[in-house]
Amino acid sequence: MVTKKDQKDQTNHEEQALQHEPSVEKKGQDDSSLNEIEDSDEGASEASPEEQMALLEAELAQQKDKYLRMFADFDNAKRRHAREKQEWFSTAGKDIILDILPVVDDFERAMQMESVEANTDEKLESEGVQLIYQKLEGVLKKRGVEAIDAYGTPFDDALHEALTEIPADPKMKGKVVDVVEKGYTMNGKLIRHAKVVVGK
Repeated sequence: MVTKKDQKDQTNHEEQALQHEPSVEKKGQDDSSLNEIEDSDEGASEASPEEQMALLEAELAQQKDKYLRMFADFDNAKRRHAREKQEWFSTAGKDIILDILPVVDDFERAMQMESVEANTDEKLESEGVQLIYQKLEGVLKKRGVEAIDAYGTPFDDALHEALTEIPADPKMKGKVVDVVEKGYTMNGKLIRHAKVVVGK
């Protein structure tokens, strides 16, 4: 004989079983998700050999382009470094040369101030000064240092530094009429501007 207590226990067991059992709706959703994943996997695996080859060729072209760009950047950097190194060597010792140039200027001024009517001792001294100057000039030329020939040339602010302007012959307008201090280049690069007077 089934008592009320037994019926109540059986009802509780059924309710607990229903709570643990997945719902039909949820189960249906899980099944549809699994079907979609399987379909996508089948679609990927079903790509034709031609499509796979096209994808591989596109990836190869991308990698090749990336390699060529990297190689070009490296080559440009290498050339730039070589050019900078060459420029550095061509002007090495520039600071020392710039310190020597005022001495050269003093030699030239001393020789210009010599009198034509100098006595024998002064002439011997003058010849000695000229010999020293010639040796110094030879050393500078050996190092690639050359004076800028500015007199009579059109004024160029890349080479000349104008100290003043003076009235001059129409032919000398805009040209250098006097050089106060010589300008110099070293291996073709300007290291000192020529200080000049320009005609106007």
